[in-house]
Amino acid sequence: MDASRSDVLVLGGGVIGLSCALFLLRSGASVRVLEQGTPGCGSSHGNCGTITPSHAAPLAMPGMPGIALRSMLRADAPLYLNPRFDGPRLRWLLGFARHCNWRDFARAAEARAAILLRSRRLLAELVREQGLDCEFAEAGELYVYRTPRLLASDERHHAALLDRLGIEVRRLRGNEVEEAEPALKPGVAGGLFHPGDARLRPDRYVAGLAQRVRELGGVIESGARIDHLEARDGRVSHVRSTRGVFHGGQVVMALGAWSPLLGRMLGLRLPMQPGKGYSLTYTRPVRAPRHALVLREAAVCVTTWASGYRLGSTMEFSGYAEGLNRTRLDALRRGAAAGLHEPEGPQLLEEWWGWRPMSVDEVPIIGPSTRWSNLHLATAHGMLGVSMSAATGELLAAQLAGRTPELDPAPYAPARFGL
Repeated sequence: MDASRSDVLVLGGGVIGLSCALFLLRSGASVRVLEQGTPGCGSSHGNCGTITPSHAAPLAMPGMPGIALRSMLRADAPLYLNPRFDGPRLRWLLGFARHCNWRDFARAAEARAAILLRSRRLLAELVREQGLDCEFAEAGELYVYRTPRLLASDERHHAALLDRLGIEVRRLRGNEVEEAEPALKPGVAGGLFHPGDARLRPDRYVAGLAQRVRELGGVIESGARIDHLEARDGRVSHVRSTRGVFHGGQVVMALGAWSPLLGRMLGLRLPMQPGKGYSLTYTRPVRAPRHALVLREAAVCVTTWASGYRLGSTMEFSGYAEGLNRTRLDALRRGAAAGLHEPEGPQLLEEWWGWRPMSVDEVPIIGPSTRWSNLHLATAHGMLGVSMSAATGELLAAQLAGRTPELDPAPYAPARFGL
């Protein structure tokens, strides 16, 4: 038996790749995961860990191109477009702008809602059934508003959309928000509470997934940076990495923001760009919020766990530029300070950045390639990788096993981009 061969070779050991591996193993396949670093070392590590059906609405909506262009003048804007010229990024932006209409917005919102709601249920089941120690809490998420104007706007668009999609949202007055959340400074205009949302510690969740993959017989090759994808006779024949050459009857590309770079080796032009996010992790403050929060004016997310406390969010389109941007981190601190009595914890544990895999239509790309007979994609989950991970794994495993998926696979199919 060839020790380098598996039924399925999963490229990428983040939350999506590991979720795919887990569901594939449960369906009876042998699985090997290739990860260039350690499991979950990318965007799966430093995100805010919220599980959010409430985030069904995509960024791509009428008016967003203008907001993005104006952001070039403000390096601390919640959505920031770096003015440096970059050909692939410009092509992506033009494609994104074409999707900023109400028809595509509605289509994307429905697709995102379906996979988010399915994944929310599956993820809770996984945590309980697999015994994953990740501080999972089904406590909802609270959007906090200090200006009536923004609250009214979100009630017309965000809340009304969730109503149509069957995702519960509760409208709260300012005093109700302050009573529910004593960590907030006074002066709250109102809030939108999403009781179906949840939270977890993402690094611990991914570590738990990796452990279960290994316990079920899966192999995880850490430090396996992919050098080459070889394709012959209409299929991917092998993958060359720094840990050796590996073969798989089926190959799953779950490389997140790196997917377009590796896709080029197979002649695939994935319509994706990295959306850079940041977070600050602290020890827990005394007056820590009870709920996961979104401070809407500053666009800052706040998550509290028993083991810590995190400020995060922001979206920066700077291509594949690496490293921390102090302006962006300072914006997180200022936004939290404007809304919270204790915006930072006693000890700063980590400053983090990561690339989110953003598709032009803001719908993930999941399913079989139309170009290569044994290639499947599971990528482009944007800011919602953790939230969509369980349903992605279930959908992909069903497709590979030839079963009818629980989700309609059509909205996520690579075929929509000729991939």
